[in-house]
Amino acid sequence: MIDWLMVEHFKKEEFTCKCGCGLNNINDDVVYMLDTARQWANIPFKINCGCRCKKHNKDVGGVTDSAHTKGLAVDISTPSDSVRFSIVSALLKVGFKRVLLYDTFIHCDMDLSKPNPILIIMK
Repeated sequence: MIDWLMVEHFKKEEFTCKCGCGLNNINDDVVYMLDTARQWANIPFKINCGCRCKKHNKDVGGVTDSAHTKGLAVDISTPSDSVRFSIVSALLKVGFKRVLLYDTFIHCDMDLSKPNPILIIMK
């Protein structure tokens, strides 16, 4: 169970499903690793998406077995290439093995049921 008092850079609500259902099954290790990565990057991480319920995942076009529905993934906003570089560097340094780069965000997850390690630039 996450001790949110020990998490310096994030609040629990940042990882809650955006549809309003209240689902927040975020994995402890994901949060602690993100918190450490945020500290090392020394720049804010804006969480666009954390947990998703199955309905919201379907509504946003997520894959059926999305790591977001398992509480194992987050999408982080990347407003510039320099921010993207800093965030990716920190994510890899703390041990994330699955990182997908999109134009405006980075997806990272710890879903070991999917191929890893993997670093992909998505189009």
